[in-house]
Amino acid sequence: MAMALRVRTETTDQLFHSSFRIGRAEDCGLRIQNDFVSRYHVEVVVEGERWIVRDLGSSNGIFVGGNRVPHAEVVGSMVVRLGVEGPAVGFKLEEVSPASPAPAPPAPLESTAVFAARYFKEPAEGEAVGEHTQMVRRAFKQVQTKQKRKHRAVVGVLLLAVIAIGGYAYYQHRHIAQQTAMAKDLFYAMKALDVDIANVEKLVRDSQSGQGAEQVQRYQSRQREMAKSYDRFLTSLKVYDPKMSEEQRLILRMARVFGECELDMPPGFVEEVQNYIKKWQSSGRLARAVQQAQANGYTQKITTEFLAQNLPPQFFYLALQESDFDPFISGPPTYKGIAKGMWQFIPETGLKYGLRVGPLADFRRPDPADERHQWEKATNAAARYIKDIYSTDAQASGLLVMASYNWGEHRVVNLLRSMPANPRERNFWKVLTDHKEKFPKETYDYVYYIFSAAVIGENPKLFGFKFDNPLGHLESR
Repeated sequence: MAMALRVRTETTDQLFHSSFRIGRAEDCGLRIQNDFVSRYHVEVVVEGERWIVRDLGSSNGIFVGGNRVPHAEVVGSMVVRLGVEGPAVGFKLEEVSPASPAPAPPAPLESTAVFAARYFKEPAEGEAVGEHTQMVRRAFKQVQTKQKRKHRAVVGVLLLAVIAIGGYAYYQHRHIAQQTAMAKDLFYAMKALDVDIANVEKLVRDSQSGQGAEQVQRYQSRQREMAKSYDRFLTSLKVYDPKMSEEQRLILRMARVFGECELDMPPGFVEEVQNYIKKWQSSGRLARAVQQAQANGYTQKITTEFLAQNLPPQFFYLALQESDFDPFISGPPTYKGIAKGMWQFIPETGLKYGLRVGPLADFRRPDPADERHQWEKATNAAARYIKDIYSTDAQASGLLVMASYNWGEHRVVNLLRSMPANPRERNFWKVLTDHKEKFPKETYDYVYYIFSAAVIGENPKLFGFKFDNPLGHLESR
């Protein structure tokens, strides 16, 4: 008796006789539309009399009895959950009797080949044939002539249709290309406006002009209207393909948050971010740091300070990468001194942004007199420092801000000032392209770790984490 596999979900009950895959993709044998399910989540293979369920490297994994496993053999019956909170799939082995052979068709009275040779072949010279055969051959020739004419007409119509379809496709391609170029222009115009507004904000802050503050608010209102227009334009372009996974959508949206154009991402960017997401998934560091921030009330203060500077609150994750939200941490000695506190200010930058440096500045230990350890003051200073980088040399690129913060503002600035001063030409990708040999691996990792943590933070459970979005309190604003 052969063994088949019955598979049940909340909505389906199917019997499989051969290997198949489970996922959201259209070509999966069992298709499940669920945020916890990857496009190709599971492969179910038959090996002799054994059925094996294998994880295909999915983001959320497979769980049997509450434990995440790479594979499992179906013995009798078994329930597998796709993701820790994803849908359950039941598997059960069933014996199936081999199908009876189909009855042989009755032998024809005369072979088709013999019949065709008699009536439809070209007559040999001097061949004697009967009147009936001649009549059939003449009729066949007439039909054949008509069929050739009809065939030529059909081919002509199809050729015209192909030309028309090709022309329309070319027109659509050019039309979409033109619209995409317009969308990019609109995006970079918004980023240029970001830079201008940020510089006006600085002037107003320095002059303490109430009238100037009102003007800044009007500029910001126009900026928000431009952003809404850009969103509507993107919707018409269908940038977010319906077949795109939620993970891919989040990555593109986060690129936009940090000042990069969704339509201008370099090849391999999404895949590289996914690699760093996997690194976070293999470590408990992210969950511990977020829990630390939430338990100590850091989240609210940090996001409030960055929003006050009209900056993305997701810079919250920069402090995570710097210190795991530890306000008393000290970094290693550098030629610029020892960095201290949650935001790891070196003495020079701390003093520049109003933080008093204590007498133990040259020692890797907490210093009660050093304001870099006072996380609230340091957070305010970090938001102002990041705003200054963002509005000047970084040209509203959040990823360049991160690189500057890690590698050293002046090192990055020297590279940036050799590039055109506009957001289209001065961004993270351009720096990597033009100065890859100078760009340290540590800084590259630093930027991708922060970016990927921000992506996870938007929907932690999608990536297998148990904590809630630490910035979720902002959704009602």
